[in-house]
Amino acid sequence: MRFLTAGESHGPQLTAIIEGLPSQLPLGKDDIDPWLRKRQGGYGRGRRMVIETDEAQILSGVRAGRTTGAPVTLVIANKDHRNWTEIMSPEPGNEPRKKALTDARPGHADLAGGIKYRHKDLRDVLERASARETAARVAVGSIALKLLSELGVQGANHVVSLGGIEAQSTFDWNALEAIEDSDLRTADADAAARMRERIDQAKKDGDTLGGILEVRFRGLPVGLGSHVHSDRKLDGRIAGAVMSVQAMKGVEIGHAFEQARTPGSRVHDAVYYQGGTYARESNRAGGLEAGMTNGEELIVRVAMKPIATLMTPLPTVNVVTHEASDAARERSDTTAVPAAGIVLQTVVGWVLADAMLEKFGGDTLGELQERLKAAQQYARDY
Repeated sequence: MRFLTAGESHGPQLTAIIEGLPSQLPLGKDDIDPWLRKRQGGYGRGRRMVIETDEAQILSGVRAGRTTGAPVTLVIANKDHRNWTEIMSPEPGNEPRKKALTDARPGHADLAGGIKYRHKDLRDVLERASARETAARVAVGSIALKLLSELGVQGANHVVSLGGIEAQSTFDWNALEAIEDSDLRTADADAAARMRERIDQAKKDGDTLGGILEVRFRGLPVGLGSHVHSDRKLDGRIAGAVMSVQAMKGVEIGHAFEQARTPGSRVHDAVYYQGGTYARESNRAGGLEAGMTNGEELIVRVAMKPIATLMTPLPTVNVVTHEASDAARERSDTTAVPAAGIVLQTVVGWVLADAMLEKFGGDTLGELQERLKAAQQYARDY
């Protein structure tokens, strides 16, 4: 599978085209729009989430509620575009246009992107670099999650830490509903209360907060990915996908950074043969060994930096005059950590769905399911 997204933060729409989906996959707006709504939620979000009410239009590749095997086209309208029509117009005009950005914002793509693409109006950089682009990737990833669900795979995400406050409760699939209903996507009510207070204070201070998120998947077969070539290793592909999401600065499989300080005897998972099948009593590897899924639950942990747009701006330089200035301010969230979990779950889901099709193939959902079932039986009999 492959996909391509296009569109700017204040342009008329975001567009995504997906190629390689099997036919006969049940698919409709109800499989996509709830994920878009979840992405817009979470305590600490800004005013843009009030302006936009994201929903996807399916323009190709789906008929009568099922994929046809042809490319799927998705469109998400930017309602705020009506306020930016002249500014974002593709028609030739004098530069710089209204609302030109010439004060490079620290922590953003502005300065490096301006130098790379030779823009003095840095809006030409920020409009595409904006995390608004993740709405298109969530729409794409939601379809991957739908495919995985048809293959018996379930995913989840939750907040491990926010603003330095740690959630003490360990993840429990039985508590998933409580996590999803929480405006901070954590089942730790005590930590959530302190996180809200921390967010409120940061907002008063004109500051922003980052955190650590965890994405999990269960029901994965043994052998997704490969050990034979570096670019086929699943952990590398997952790491690349999550690190491509705006503001993500670190990734680990399981508790890798903690394990780096721990003796190997307390890191690796012993293997047993019980009741005619292979088993492990621990999952310290986080579901991946040597670039392949090992049948255990996949655990991916990601560090998100605080959002770079600060209401109390940092010093910078104007790229036209080269004079000292304060960084430009547009709408910003105090934190987007809870929402980022949605983005990361859909992004990892895409990688896993792609690995499923790579291993098992099939032009239709039925073929894919049959081949997966046969492989799972072989793993049980091995």
